[in-house]
Amino acid sequence: MTISRRKFIRHTAAIAGGAAISPIITDFAHASRPVRSAADKIRVAAIGINSMGWADVNAVMKNPGVECVALCDVDRNVLDKRAAELAAKGINVKTFGDYRKILDDKDIDAVVIGTPDHWHCLMMAEACEAGKDVYVEKPIGNSIAECRVMVAAQEKYNRVVQVGQWQRSQKHFRDAVDFVYSGKLGKVGLVKVWGYFNYGNPILKLPDGAAPAGVDYDMWLGPAAKRPFNPNRFHGSFRWFWDYAGGIMTDWGVHLLDYALLGMKASGTPRRVSASGAMLRNPGAETPDTLTALFEYDDFNIQWEHVIGYGAGIYNRQHGIAFLGENGTLIVDRQSWEVIPYEKRMEAVPVQKSSDNGLDEHAKNFVEVIRSRRMDDLHAPIRVGAEVATLSQMGNIAYRTGSMLHWNAEKGEFDNKEANKLIGNAYHNGYKMPRT
Repeated sequence: MTISRRKFIRHTAAIAGGAAISPIITDFAHASRPVRSAADKIRVAAIGINSMGWADVNAVMKNPGVECVALCDVDRNVLDKRAAELAAKGINVKTFGDYRKILDDKDIDAVVIGTPDHWHCLMMAEACEAGKDVYVEKPIGNSIAECRVMVAAQEKYNRVVQVGQWQRSQKHFRDAVDFVYSGKLGKVGLVKVWGYFNYGNPILKLPDGAAPAGVDYDMWLGPAAKRPFNPNRFHGSFRWFWDYAGGIMTDWGVHLLDYALLGMKASGTPRRVSASGAMLRNPGAETPDTLTALFEYDDFNIQWEHVIGYGAGIYNRQHGIAFLGENGTLIVDRQSWEVIPYEKRMEAVPVQKSSDNGLDEHAKNFVEVIRSRRMDDLHAPIRVGAEVATLSQMGNIAYRTGSMLHWNAEKGEFDNKEANKLIGNAYHNGYKMPRT
């Protein structure tokens, strides 16, 4: 039996409401804006437009009645380039180097946040407080504590918040989960999740130097620790440093582990987490380029594995999720899904290819909910993003401490003092983690 879109979202929201996200009592809730008609303009601004933020805002703009009115980036070179691209299409926008000017503009209805991860929490919470709806890139936070704050901010200010886990809007992923729910695989005891990526040349150690002309480096750092500029820590490769992100585990991990949780109807967090990894290829980075993590639940395990520098993986797929059942294995990635039977215990399911554009569908869903204010219709609400970002952070914490960690769901902490120090992340340079 297939699950409807609404049941699908309600189920995932229930999963995301598990013990990983501590319940937070807020002092008040802002009323939602009234339902918008299709004729009402939605004025959007984008913050952080070098990579996915640019793809996101372009996907949002494809929807009728949406107008991009402002862009913000700390790199004037990127900002001018993107503004010129829009101008060539007849779209003239205001440009800013400080995101707070975007939030102060009462004519802006929604913001797209595509900055490095260490900025997501602060910007998203402040945007909600300013009355903006938000599309925020994944992973939502750079720590478990930030994930909790972001959930609280959305609930306190009652804004539409869509997390950029756009696979949630792809039909073939939902079809694959429907098949897992059918029970035809038999009992699933292990879900293998992997990403083997060939990212080109290794990241070698580079000397510190001056920030490029046109870059407001202090603003780029924001709440992260003050450090000299290093090209390895900037555009693109920022992801390999703990100050700003969590490597492949939190980058691809939130996309793929999300569907492992969903397929297993995994409410709450694992009982135990362990991880082992190494830096074998990227001596100029911090996050491991090779990592295996095990998340142990009551009656099944989820295993994560990534390697940088390779182009093929399990089942000859660069990335994917495999549900290993008694009767067969279902494999799904961004291109397709299929079922491989064990012996003759079940019928094979041939490759079922993707038929839609996940990012476009995700952006469409965001715009539809801005108009309707029906929060249950969001495909990737904030609690969904927080649940899987928390799981990914747990894997990284197990790696960084070199310990097998037991999670106390009641207390929202580990049984390990060193691990508990990594639940939160320090804010620097006068910035403070939002309080809600």
